[in-house]
Amino acid sequence: MNIVVLTGAGISQESGIPTFRGAGGLWEGRRIEDVASPEGFIANPQLVHEFYNARRKQLQDPTIQPNAAHRALAEFERRWTAGTFCLITQNVDDLHLRAGSQNLLPMHGELLKARCFESGDVLPWRDDLTVQTPHPKLANKPGRLRPHIVWFGEMPLQMDRIETALNDCDLFVAIGTSGRVYPAAGFVMMTPPHCRKVEINFESTPIDSSFDEVIQGAASVEVPKFFEGLLASRG
Repeated sequence: MNIVVLTGAGISQESGIPTFRGAGGLWEGRRIEDVASPEGFIANPQLVHEFYNARRKQLQDPTIQPNAAHRALAEFERRWTAGTFCLITQNVDDLHLRAGSQNLLPMHGELLKARCFESGDVLPWRDDLTVQTPHPKLANKPGRLRPHIVWFGEMPLQMDRIETALNDCDLFVAIGTSGRVYPAAGFVMMTPPHCRKVEINFESTPIDSSFDEVIQGAASVEVPKFFEGLLASRG
């Protein structure tokens, strides 16, 4: 049985990382276009850098750690031998990696990386970025680095691999996603007719009706329970 899992901001919220929408969310008090679009970066790159610098620092705070849901997915992947396992995440944090996930596709980029928009180089990056930050290999050309983040209006990463995994999957599980951001919200519709489709979320979403089963509850509780049950059913 080939399994595809999609995770969204809800799975990392229990680790202390705010979601984007709602009270206390990352967008509160900000226009999305100002901090998460190519046009916003062109208009005010320093503002965009400050926004992601703050998020980068938060992610590296010692109190931010993978939770039980991240760990359960990594453990399931390690133990699953009855087919393929692919983990697609909309999140830009590194919590899945820290938990031990291997076959991971971060479709919206990675916060702890920077990208040069001249050379296309993607670099590990844990420090602040500014409009004066030089590319390590292009020291005489500052201001060419940006966060390695897919902004609104840009194409998500690794879509070819994602589409292949979705077309071949027998079980699709969406965890902690809002059901409002495309193309991820449409992934459930890209699965084969025979595919079992399960949503695990703290609250209802606009795409609930597209799933065969909806489980409501905290990811840290429901994800370990669901995947342990799947392993048990396979002996």
